[in-house]
Amino acid sequence: MNKFLSFAALTAGLTLSVAASAQEQATTASSNGSYRPIPNSDIMFRKTIWRAVDLREKQNKPMFAEGKEISRVIIEAVRRGELQAYRNDSLTSTLSSKEMLGNMSIAEASAGLSDEERAAGFTEDTGDDWGAPKKKGAKSTAKAAPAAPMSYEVRPKDVYQMEIKEDMIFDKKRSRMYHDIKSIGLLLPSTLSSNTSGIEKPIGYFKYSDLVRVFRANPDKAIWFNPQNDAQHKNLADAFELWLFNSYIVKVSNPNDSRLDEIYGGQQQGILASQQAAADLIEYEYNLWSF
Repeated sequence: MNKFLSFAALTAGLTLSVAASAQEQATTASSNGSYRPIPNSDIMFRKTIWRAVDLREKQNKPMFAEGKEISRVIIEAVRRGELQAYRNDSLTSTLSSKEMLGNMSIAEASAGLSDEERAAGFTEDTGDDWGAPKKKGAKSTAKAAPAAPMSYEVRPKDVYQMEIKEDMIFDKKRSRMYHDIKSIGLLLPSTLSSNTSGIEKPIGYFKYSDLVRVFRANPDKAIWFNPQNDAQHKNLADAFELWLFNSYIVKVSNPNDSRLDEIYGGQQQGILASQQAAADLIEYEYNLWSF
């Protein structure tokens, strides 16, 4: 009888231990954005990588189909309160819906008056004369005041730049390399004609695990468009799992947290370094299999 009770107590203890371990792992996965976390005990190699995705590229067009752009799906989910946005890819500081949408706003440059209009005596003021030409000998009583710049929210179609943060992990138990995506960020492109600052601006970052949930919950909107067969469109979550997009490496984890173009002294050198980094990772995996 005592042996039976001891065995039952041992079994219950193991069950609680496993449950606690599973809960701890789930909490960790939830906090870092991983959708399918790999236990640390199974990780032989890990490298954190940041990738840029230009949704205008031909290979990426299926997730940027007209009216069903991935940027639109994400932005609308934030508007509905279905998705939480974060300030950066560390996923520690949240953004409200209003703050994120504010990051999508661009100040419209004032056209101002032409040289001919200025020569004719027109002024950019808010006086009662409505910019009428000044008469000779008359003094203007209107105070010149710069026009307040107008701002507007860019269209989801204009948000064609994304950034993916992932861990490339070699799982020694399964003997294969995994892309463990942590976060996906939407960026206001520096090449957007209306972005007069010429600087790439973060709009918001999102946990990959949250995005998978949103994509699965909206199968009619979160579509990877199959141009060859309308009966074989895929969910965006499947498109990421199958890696049905093109990207290029912009940063590999390093002590200074520097991007490749900063390390190698220019955009062109950064592109070459990106290609080399991708080749090095492939070679590393090949060597693991060879030896």
